[in-house]
Amino acid sequence: MSIYEVKGKYRAEKVNKAWRSFSKFIESENEKNAVEWVYSLMGSEHGLKRNLIKIDEVSIVE
Repeated sequence: MSIYEVKGKYRAEKVNKAWRSFSKFIESENEKNAVEWVYSLMGSEHGLKRNLIKIDEVSIVE
């Protein structure tokens, strides 16, 4: 399994509706699964739906 860095932004609906940047390191078998995991994490941590999350870049770290 490889480690991926997923960068993007999310819309903070509850706080002035501004877009905020994020970066997550995810251990996954492929890029697609890493992106899906980030959607899941951001949804559970911040109560966001997928249309409020934009993935800008996915790169392999290891």
